[in-house]
Amino acid sequence: MCGIVAYTGQREAYPVILKGLKRLEYRGYDSAGVALSEGIGLSVYKKKGKVSQLEESLIGKQLNALSGIGHTRWATHGEPSDRNAHPHRSSNGKLALVHNGIIENYASLKRELVNKGYSFESDTDTEVLLKFIEDIFNHQSESLEEAVRIALRRVVGAYVIILLNEDEPGTLIAARKGSPLVIGIGKGEHFLASDASPIIEYTKEVVYINDYEIAIVKPEELILKNLGNDKVTPFITQLDMELAAIEKGGYTHFMLKEIFEQPTTVFDCLRGRLDAKEGTITMGGVDPHLDKLTNANRIIMLACGTSWHAGLVAEYVFEELCRIPVEVEYASEFRYRNPVIKEGDIIMAISQSGETADTLVAMDMAKKQGAFLFGVVNVVGSSISRMSHAGTYTHAGPEIGVASTKAFTAQLTVLMMIAMKVAYAKGTIDQKRYLHLIRELDSVPGKIEVILETNEQLKKIAERYKDARDFLYLGRGYNFPIALEGALKLKEISYIHAEGYPAAEMKHGPIALVEEKLPVVFVATKDAYHDKIISNAQEIKARKGKVLAVISEGDDAFASLADETLPVPVADELIAPLLTVIPLQLLAYYIGNAKGLDVDKPRNLAKSVTVE
Repeated sequence: MCGIVAYTGQREAYPVILKGLKRLEYRGYDSAGVALSEGIGLSVYKKKGKVSQLEESLIGKQLNALSGIGHTRWATHGEPSDRNAHPHRSSNGKLALVHNGIIENYASLKRELVNKGYSFESDTDTEVLLKFIEDIFNHQSESLEEAVRIALRRVVGAYVIILLNEDEPGTLIAARKGSPLVIGIGKGEHFLASDASPIIEYTKEVVYINDYEIAIVKPEELILKNLGNDKVTPFITQLDMELAAIEKGGYTHFMLKEIFEQPTTVFDCLRGRLDAKEGTITMGGVDPHLDKLTNANRIIMLACGTSWHAGLVAEYVFEELCRIPVEVEYASEFRYRNPVIKEGDIIMAISQSGETADTLVAMDMAKKQGAFLFGVVNVVGSSISRMSHAGTYTHAGPEIGVASTKAFTAQLTVLMMIAMKVAYAKGTIDQKRYLHLIRELDSVPGKIEVILETNEQLKKIAERYKDARDFLYLGRGYNFPIALEGALKLKEISYIHAEGYPAAEMKHGPIALVEEKLPVVFVATKDAYHDKIISNAQEIKARKGKVLAVISEGDDAFASLADETLPVPVADELIAPLLTVIPLQLLAYYIGNAKGLDVDKPRNLAKSVTVE
């Protein structure tokens, strides 16, 4: 949450920072700001609203500077406003700071500072942190770097900070704990950002900063230290990302582009791993640890939001194929319980960004209890990937739309491959079933292409139901989590209230909501539950509810009941969730778009949840 960009070097800083903020706006878009150091002073500009509003407000301003910091905000402390926007300024006006995260003990620090005579212009914890650093710099330390180090020893919470000092205009001081920070290395210049998307245009060489590290960044020099003032050798890695991946490529929205990328992203996820001709699955992050997975007493999946839904599908798959008990936990709840973790348990953390704060803290807790950590993430070099003992990347590429689409299907693809591989190694499925599932999974990219060809039909359905106040999503078995995911997508994108339930649970309460204007979306492909879910649809029709159904092609029995059908190609019931989610993603997108909403930036949401 919140996007940070900074630059120091030989080129004009403002255009670099502005372009970077636009690329990071999916992380927060309540307000935005920049601070620029011209060598003769420090200028701070900030504005409530989107980055474009900041840009408009700066037309005609003198913005020449060779170093600067920028921020696009997702509000935590204090409502979105000009005064709460970052960067914040010190009392003497010489320091500017941007911050991503939450300072949990800001109230006690603020009381100390008020007693010393400091006043505050905003409601933010960030301004408190800046003035705490300023106070230490004025009274306890000889350098700003040392003041930052002393201050961060007192701070409780998560943060990435970058400081700009009027007296050292080419030097940036950055630090992180619990929120991501990457530094791009150029020739006589450095780029700092919350993720790599603002950097790839300029360099492929990056350093991922670890927790409790401080970076002193100058045009020609990068120095890393820990909070004990010991130097740390920067580990330079190569970005595996292309500029085209973070551009719209002719699509109206990133979300639509990312939905239509799924034949490619699922193929990329399978590529080099699943060989349908040879009947093999090879996974570099799994193979060396196959014994641990096959002998696991239990698998605990930790995730949040859409990733949690991927875990729920995986629970069905792992228990069916591998006969290993699986628990799917909200990371935000797991971290505050006193969970029972035993030797032989596997903690599987699922996250698109690899930076989800609740999941990271839950993993850390489990690690201290001796658990084996396995990460399933999309972003290379992310915190979860580095904390895990082992893991695998989903290779979905950058996902800019705040509502996850292609990352979800990539997560499902990886989790299904792992389950199939473990089950076959364990002997809980025979070769015939194993080869059948490999062929089925291999066919998914082509089947998704077929579904995407129905997008015009889905546009018309969306137009008919865009004014509904509520939706109910129902599914059984492998498709029950897809009902949850479909409801979540609609809520995120259209702001229509939607609920997802197991279809059999409908009679235990939700059926009271059914009336003539209620759309009920059934995820009802031909599987072991088919006859039962037809009965559930009949119960809705008897109460005059509208039935929208994701069904298998050729399913005339369900089609005769439905007011609207969203057919998908026939697939094994275990593989079907990779297909049934696609029309629900498109339905949510087209309803949101028909309502005139910004589907890439839903209100109150941010892409990477790096705070509690």
